[in-house]
Amino acid sequence: MRVSESTPAGHPLLNERTQHLLRFLIERYIRDGQPVGSRTLSRDAGLDLSPATVRNVMADLEEMGYLRAPHISAGRVPTSRGYRFFIDTLLRTNPLDQRQIEELRRQIGQPMQNDAELVRSVSNLLSGVTHLAGIVMLPRRQTMTLRQVEFLPLSECRVLAILVVNGQEVQNRIIQTRRRYSASELQQAANYLNAQFAGRDIEQVQKNLLDELRQTRDSLDRLMQTVVEVAEQTFEATPESDDYVVAGQTHLMRYADLSDLDKLRQLFEAFNQKSDLLHLLDQCLRAEGVQIFIGEESGCGVLDGYSVVTAPYGTGERVLGVLGIIGPTRMAYDRVIPVVEVTARLLAEALDGQRD
Repeated sequence: MRVSESTPAGHPLLNERTQHLLRFLIERYIRDGQPVGSRTLSRDAGLDLSPATVRNVMADLEEMGYLRAPHISAGRVPTSRGYRFFIDTLLRTNPLDQRQIEELRRQIGQPMQNDAELVRSVSNLLSGVTHLAGIVMLPRRQTMTLRQVEFLPLSECRVLAILVVNGQEVQNRIIQTRRRYSASELQQAANYLNAQFAGRDIEQVQKNLLDELRQTRDSLDRLMQTVVEVAEQTFEATPESDDYVVAGQTHLMRYADLSDLDKLRQLFEAFNQKSDLLHLLDQCLRAEGVQIFIGEESGCGVLDGYSVVTAPYGTGERVLGVLGIIGPTRMAYDRVIPVVEVTARLLAEALDGQRD
């Protein structure tokens, strides 16, 4: 087998026998997680080839960057380039049957209090179905309109801020204040904010009102000082955890090729810090359909050795967010891709239903 030309994606054009052996090797490695040797391929791949012939084919594939040998005298495992060719050219996905789709629809369609609760449920669902890490961005809105705000005193200098936005969504935030406020003071502050700013975009409140009040903080009366402190934290301190929700990270510890604890620690830190993964998800917002990033393709160093399968979800012509799966490069792509694709569609349906 020699290379005579390349595919549009830059891959060599492999003959049918070589493609068959490569597909079998990758599928076997995905299933077992062990390097695959020439004797295994000669015996089990369904081709009447000697181990010597198979070794020659494997040597060619290794030279082209599709396979590598993890140990001396061991079998071969796929590289990121090998997985990419497999996904683009050889993969046969297993579409979900109608029963599976209806079960996902039933679970996603459970009544939820707000979008954050729905997203958390879908993230857990993705993780539970695939036994990998599920990740879902919260829906992005063009505007977030304040309907009502209430403040309740908690222990010490903590206050529970309850926001009703966009008509029906309820958000709860615990804020830390410089002093203890009475229930009466907090009620007065809420009354002022509701009277002055209900129906206005929260971002507008944040940028205009608070800037003006901070500039004249020293001349404010006691009520307005209370308003400034609780409002600036309520409208500005949107927790980073509201950007996306991850579930099932510990599933990644089951895979032998991901047992490097330092690498896992770095990934778990990235889940918490969020900036790198948000950059990747932001790229997916502008793409159509399922996107698959293998190892270094993500551009995120902590994801080397992992794959990310994502799909955007939205309503009508508007993309609201992205959901997906993070797992080892040897994940079962044939199962994961249909689950991600269908779940994105069902989440969009559920969000539509919540807004009706």
